[in-house]
Amino acid sequence: MCGCENMKEASTIAKTEKPITIDTICQGLTKLGVNRGDILLVHSSLSSLGWVCGSAQSVIIALLNVLGSNGTLVMPAHSGDLSDPAEWENPPVPKEWIQTIYENMPAFEPGKTPSRGMGCIAELFRTFPNTLRSDHPQLSFAANGRLAAEIVDGHVLTPQLGMNSPLGKMYRLGAKVLLLGVGFDSCTSFHLAESLRSEMPVKRMGTAMLENGERVWKWFDDYDYNSDDFELIGQDFERERSGKVQKGQVGNATCRLFSIIDAVDFAQLWLGKHRFAKDTSA
Repeated sequence: MCGCENMKEASTIAKTEKPITIDTICQGLTKLGVNRGDILLVHSSLSSLGWVCGSAQSVIIALLNVLGSNGTLVMPAHSGDLSDPAEWENPPVPKEWIQTIYENMPAFEPGKTPSRGMGCIAELFRTFPNTLRSDHPQLSFAANGRLAAEIVDGHVLTPQLGMNSPLGKMYRLGAKVLLLGVGFDSCTSFHLAESLRSEMPVKRMGTAMLENGERVWKWFDDYDYNSDDFELIGQDFERERSGKVQKGQVGNATCRLFSIIDAVDFAQLWLGKHRFAKDTSA
């Protein structure tokens, strides 16, 4: 373990009164309202929990244990680096590299392509035994459990977060969303609400993918998704829909649990009243 990782580990230990274990995570999830048989979409931060005995592996085991054999666990497995390099900002690449990237970026493959920016729990989960991953080169989801295949199969290229995506399927199935130590800015479900608004702008996107077994650079049009106001949507959702958001602690993490249907329906109305207010009043 390198020095910087040792420092992070020491800092996490210092902030933890007792070791967080599989059992204590299970207790916290059950108290929050996660039930056996639920379909649960999880956005997570391992460090927010405190010092976890067994790290990300223990968190995943606890989630699967609480859901039981009839439940289904889902996490984002997005690979945002399989996108148009002309738009990269953190960091940008030299303009003279862009064509080379178009021609040489490896194609998305569910079993090989890592996720990016999803956190270590989600990244480990996509490799767990019996976990399935949707075949979308940028915004895939991983699922494990009874309805995993139904949720991840047939993930259309565009709109990538619409009703024919895993998000839309979870909406129809009445899934719950768990924000495990993260804020509403991580709530991917709000993107489904965006896809249902006629005012949403569209942009050209690109990705490396397999088409008829051959690696290609594919251009396609999709909504210009924007999460900048998601925290505001979440705050209003929690305040205005009293009792719809269950709030509690799992380890050191502040967590929120709610219905994806309630969240998406609220967000769609919120977007019309706030983000698109000028457009709708014209």
